Order: sequence, then C-alpha cells, then structure tokens
Amino acid sequence: MLKPSFGAIAHDNGADVSIWSYHASRVELCLFDEDGEQELARLEMERGSDDVHRLLVNGMTEGARYGFRIHGPYNPTEGHWYDPTKLLVDPYATEVDRPFRYHPALGHFGVDTADLMPKTILRTHQPVTLGKPHFAPGGLIYEVNVKALTMQHPDVPETERGTLAALAHPAIIRHLKRIGVDAVELMPITAWIDERHLPPLGLTNSWGYNPVAMMALDPRIVPGGIRELRETVAALHAEGIGVILDLVFNHTGESDVHGTTLSLRGIDNRSLFRHVTDDPGTLVNDTGCGNTLACDHPYIRRLIVDTLRHFVQNAGIDGFRFDLAPVLGRHWNGFHPDAPTLRAILDDDLLKDRIMIAEPWDIGPGGYQLGRFPSPFLEWNDRARDTFRRHWRGDAGTTGDLATALAGSSDLFAPTGYGKTRSVNFIAAHDGFSLFDLVSHQHKHNEANGEDNRDGHNENHSWNNGVEGDTDNAAIAQNRVTDVKALLSTLFASRGTIMMTAGDEFGRSQKGNNNAYCQDNPLTWLDWDGANDDLIEHTALLSKFRRRFTALQETDILTDAEVDWVTSAGTPMTVADWEMPDRATFAMILKTHDRDTGKNVRLAILFNRGREPSDFALPDGRNLHWQNAFSGKQGAKLALAPRSVEFWVGT
Repeated sequence: MLKPSFGAIAHDNGADVSIWSYHASRVELCLFDEDGEQELARLEMERGSDDVHRLLVNGMTEGARYGFRIHGPYNPTEGHWYDPTKLLVDPYATEVDRPFRYHPALGHFGVDTADLMPKTILRTHQPVTLGKPHFAPGGLIYEVNVKALTMQHPDVPETERGTLAALAHPAIIRHLKRIGVDAVELMPITAWIDERHLPPLGLTNSWGYNPVAMMALDPRIVPGGIRELRETVAALHAEGIGVILDLVFNHTGESDVHGTTLSLRGIDNRSLFRHVTDDPGTLVNDTGCGNTLACDHPYIRRLIVDTLRHFVQNAGIDGFRFDLAPVLGRHWNGFHPDAPTLRAILDDDLLKDRIMIAEPWDIGPGGYQLGRFPSPFLEWNDRARDTFRRHWRGDAGTTGDLATALAGSSDLFAPTGYGKTRSVNFIAAHDGFSLFDLVSHQHKHNEANGEDNRDGHNENHSWNNGVEGDTDNAAIAQNRVTDVKALLSTLFASRGTIMMTAGDEFGRSQKGNNNAYCQDNPLTWLDWDGANDDLIEHTALLSKFRRRFTALQETDILTDAEVDWVTSAGTPMTVADWEMPDRATFAMILKTHDRDTGKNVRLAILFNRGREPSDFALPDGRNLHWQNAFSGKQGAKLALAPRSVEFWVGT
C-alpha cells in the first residue's frame, strides 16, 4: 500500500505525525477531544535537517482530532504570516470534523481560532482493487454539481438529497444510463470556504472552487467522507459509469493579504505561494482568487501527486479535471508543457493510466495554453465552444471553423496529439450560461450575486430568439427548444471527448445568471419536475447514435480520406463555398462502421442554421440508399428543416 508523504499515519502503538515548513521556528501538534471542542494537549514537534517536523505520539489512535500551531516571524511585507493563535488544518487531512465557515477573526493577528476551525481527523483507509479506468476518451462526460443535482429530485429521499451518496440512487443512475453518460465529472467536493464578501450578502459558495484541504471531502455534501465516495464510485462503476474529480490546485481559500490563515498560509506562506519577484510581500494572482500556489515547489508537487494517489487508491477514481491548469506548469519564467509537476503526475505508476483533463487557461501572463498541454492530457476547448455558439447564432464566416472543430480541432492538437485529438468539446459548462439560457438571453443577469451585474463574462455569443428571458410566446419557446436540439446534435457529432452539464439535457435555466457560483438555492438546483422530456429523449437518441457509429467516438483527427464535405447540392465544398459568409447549409459525410448492422456505411450529418427549410441532395454516385437515422425516412433528396442537424445513413 502506498503511504502518504506527510500527515498522520496510525500504527499499533500510536501515530507518526509530520509536516514540512522551512521558515517556521517551532511547530506544535494540538490534540482535541472527540467532539473537537476542547484542546487537550500541545506537543512540540522535532525538526529534522530536511525541514520536516515530526512526532511519534503514543496512544494517538484512529479518530483522533488534531491541528497545528506554528511559530515564526509575523512579517507580511516579507511574506511571513506566522501566528500561533491560528489553529491550522493539516494539508494532508483526509477528513475534517466540520465545514469551513468564514469569520473575520480567521484573518486577524493574535486572535485564537481553535473554536472556529475544523479539526483534522486521523483516518486509515483501505485501498480498493483497481482495474482500468471506467472511461475512455471519446465518451460523454456529465458535469455535476453534487448538491444541485438531487436537492429537488422527487424520487431521492429527503435525507439523501444534496449529498454525494444520492448519485448512487436508482433514479439518478437510471437517468444517467438513459442519456448515455460515460463518466460523471464531479465539481469540487473537497473542503472549501466561502469568499469573504459572500456572508454579508447572505450568500454562500455553491461550486466549491475555493479549497482549503485538498484531500478532505466537504462534510456538507459528503458527510460519509472517503467511504461515501468509495461506495458511490463503486455503484456507478457497476453500471459502467466512470467518475472524474474536478480538483483545484491553483489557489487556496486563504485569499489575499486581507484573507484568512487556515493551513498553507500559516505553515509557510513565502515558500508555498507565488510572490512577485523581489517583493515577497506581494502575492502573485494568476488565478483571480487572491493567491497562486507555487506548484513548482517540491512540497506542493508532492501534495498534488499524493492527493491524486489518495483518491485513486482509496476510492477508485478514474480521472481528474484540473481547474486553471496552467498554474500546474508554471515556473518563474512562465508555462512549460514539460514542467516537473505535470511530468510527476503523468509518470506516477498509480496515475499514469488515469484520465487527465486540463482547463488550459488562467489570467496570468501567457495564461492561455489551449493545445499545449502534454499528451495524453485532454483539454477543455473553449475555441470549439465559441465556434459552436457563433455558428448557430448566425455569425458570418463560421462554416470553416465549425468543420475544423467537428473534425477534432487539428489546428490546436495536431502538433501535440500524435494524430489524436485531445479536445473536450462542450457548449455550456458550470461557468457561464446554461445551454437553455444561451438561446434565451442576449445579456447576463447576475444582479442576485450582489455585484451590480459586474461579475461574469459580458460576451457569451448568445441570442434570445426575440424576447429576453422568460416568455409566454409558444413559438419563441419552441424555437428555443429547437435551437437546443441543434446545439446538442452538433456537440454529439464532433470528434473528441464531449461534455455536457447536468440539466442541460432537459432545459435547465438560471434565469440568465452566468456566474451562479454563489447561488446555493433553487436558481441552480435542478428542477426535475419541470424537465423537458422531449429534450431528454433527443439527448438519449444522440447518445445511442454516437455509440452506434465508430467514427463518432474515435479520437483520431479526421483526415480527407475519412470525410467528405458537401454542399446542399451534394457537390464537394470549394474554397468559395467555405468562404461564403452567410452559408446556412453543408454536410459532413463520414466513412464509419455501424455496430448495429456490422457493416461499413456512410454517415451524413446535415447542418442547416437558416430560418427556412433547405432542399438537400445527398450524393448517390455509389448507388447509396439513404435513410434518416431517427425517423427512418428514406431518399436522397429531402427538405432539411430550419435550425436543424439531421443524421442520414447510406448503405
């Protein structure tokens, strides 16, 4: 069994506890009673030549609650925030006894915070039996806000709603299987703290992208800790569904100089966070969250790798999505695809077969790194996202860009993918408009966030079909459903891994809020009673279709030998055709294997973004017999419906 590098490790007679700090002068281990309320002892730890502070604690057993107090200079202008009145959570904690709650005292020097802080619980974990990951590139990822998914599900018992365990409920699994989910990607479930501006507004962080403890699961949504995660993963695996964790290794919830001292800041702020060169008191803010982890530091690198190993070894996790991932590859002189931390992840024996997904941008210098992560990292592709949106909005000159995205984005991934696309294609994610809001709102509506609608992206490449927001106009409502179907069809027709956010398959709305991170309420909780079953069925059919034809799930970048691009007249697209700015129709015709029939066939995917039907002639030079894959209608000449994508099989 692989042991963690630091933290508390139980054995027969007690526990070995260790923590790293270079600048600390003294480290005390604080033991608490079983309720985590009364401090029982402070034990001084012994510093080694490697700057690891260690202590063998006889009688410290499973379930013991503890924290650290660390002494050293308090000199923020030099990057030091040592304050022994601050109880600190072990960075290697795998369980905490309560959620983090923001309080101003957590950032005030000289104020004891033991009564405000979660206590680390000593746990020993039994490793699971690992096989190959239950997900492979090319499949469908379903992005999930754990609490929002089930808070309003009528079939989930009220006591389970909003928890990770609810994902294993038969009603949820039934839905996942109906729409063909290959893996769920869980938005952060590790312990986080609210941003300090939220409590005065009566708001709370509902997304979890503000972590404190990297390994400990947040008790609000995973009350059963690692056991609950392990059992939920096993239940999903039994149904052929993989589990991917979205993790945040770019910053901590300790924020900027006005923030809180909870863990790493009080352990060794100057070493473990990035600072402006020659100005150790100024934190680098490549994340927009107040601080940036020094992922090039050996301790942070070890913490990251050990965290990933913990979740694989003790819960059977299939892969990870990394928030603001360029931070993982940053040195003092910028991003490097072969950075030691990225290499350490990919070369680790336990991790090397897991799925790794990068969000390939941050807000720092040179922070946009789409296409530059090392293979086999998959990457969120916002270029494809914007192309899908702009094409269906009606923007001029998008046909060629759409074809490139459909074919696997060779412009981005051919140089680094060894002939494979590493693209994760999506149209909507947790961050931004929901898919239905994308076709219902021209502008963002974030007033409920308390920032006078200043937060969130202003340009969303969205449209409202004639009326902003909710409408009683039946025609507009139907047009929005039609547009969602076309967007979903485009996504499922694209080469690469595809992702959709929970609820987008049935028309979820956030009333135009495109930054709903602080809306832990019915605005973001999925409205299962109001779900559009027509959209669900459309998604289910698309998923079955994608699995049926091998060309749609392959990850090789499409070549000219595998695809023909044709006009509505059935003739090959010319340069002039590609450059026609207002082109409404075209088709991609793939050579593919049909798993249902066992035959090699042609698959024609027809696009019409126009507002009127369009006559379409499918090529019949090889005496192909064409049949609509959904309706069964036959014939090589057809009227392609407005605002639609159709799939035709030629045999």
